[in-house]
Amino acid sequence: MRTVLPRRFIPATASALAVAAAVLVPQVSGSSHESAPNAAASAAAATKHDDFVVVGHRGASGYRPEHTLASYELAARMGADYIEPDLVTTKDRVLVARHEPEIGGTTDVAAHPEFAARKKTKILDGAPLTGWFTEDFTLRELKTLRAKERIPAIRQQNTVFDGRYQVPTLQEVIDLTKRLSRELDRQIGIYPETKHPTYFQQQGLALEPALVKTLNRNGLNRPDAKVFVQSFEVSNLQALDKDLRVPLVQLTSSSGAPYDFVVRGDTRTYADIVSANGLREVSTYADGVGPSKDQVIPLDATGKLGTPTALVRDAHRAGLVVHPYTFRVENSFLPVNFRSSAVPDDSGNLFGEIEAYRKAGIDGLFSDNADIAVAADAEAG
Repeated sequence: MRTVLPRRFIPATASALAVAAAVLVPQVSGSSHESAPNAAASAAAATKHDDFVVVGHRGASGYRPEHTLASYELAARMGADYIEPDLVTTKDRVLVARHEPEIGGTTDVAAHPEFAARKKTKILDGAPLTGWFTEDFTLRELKTLRAKERIPAIRQQNTVFDGRYQVPTLQEVIDLTKRLSRELDRQIGIYPETKHPTYFQQQGLALEPALVKTLNRNGLNRPDAKVFVQSFEVSNLQALDKDLRVPLVQLTSSSGAPYDFVVRGDTRTYADIVSANGLREVSTYADGVGPSKDQVIPLDATGKLGTPTALVRDAHRAGLVVHPYTFRVENSFLPVNFRSSAVPDDSGNLFGEIEAYRKAGIDGLFSDNADIAVAADAEAG
């Protein structure tokens, strides 16, 4: 049964000073005290009440290696409303947070000789990929690995945290949000994504049953829970709509098609999904759309931010919220007219980019830099 999305989202905000201070607070897993800057941020958060949603994309991945408890905690302390775990599975069917099932680029698995023989080439969504895959490890084995920065050339400062954090389970992420919700005196939500659902279904390791079971076990499968569930595929969202009472979000990309469409010979693409007719179809099983940000405002021929498309208008007419991805501060991820220099890893004008997208009518966003997104939200009033 389709969820009716309530207008109940209360994003957290903080003063620029409090947010900046939060970046400097050491993120020690399991800590239970709140520093003065974090207390100030929490107090500021309580004064802001609107429907704009800030999602900590893979946590605060602009400042910590992505999909670690430290990254998620920092995003929450910066004021993010939701933290986003991408979900894959282990061999023993435990959901863990990694951007992809292949973990060679985000863990130190290559430095573990005991796992050298597990390096394989697999077909992931129709393309060959060589590396180490979570479904070939038990949770106990995976816990012997440590996370590392995925893009060290851009985020060299994050590499100082390489080797410090484990791969977290979904349950550990939920436990963290419960603790932080109490500590910060505001609800921290989760925005999990089912990664490559067809791939895992083909291996007999479907993600969805474990996700439903975990949400049920934690009392989070209810309309007023602070949870979104998202996917780049369609059929698994349609199936989840029968089992989940939380809002569902259809992710889209500026190119290609949902892999479940490809497998069954459906010729529709993501471009078709974000058409007016496609969005009306999305509204029959989901409550929101998560487009690539260039589907909302494409770049022009010079690489500058261009003119908004009809996506936001058409989505709103279909009753869908719009949460585009991914807003990042480094020049390499920004439109030309918001870059500060020709140096790819220098910080550019993310405030300006966010302002342009807010003017286009988006309802929230995913950001690697939750502090900047929260501060921009506070400035917007």
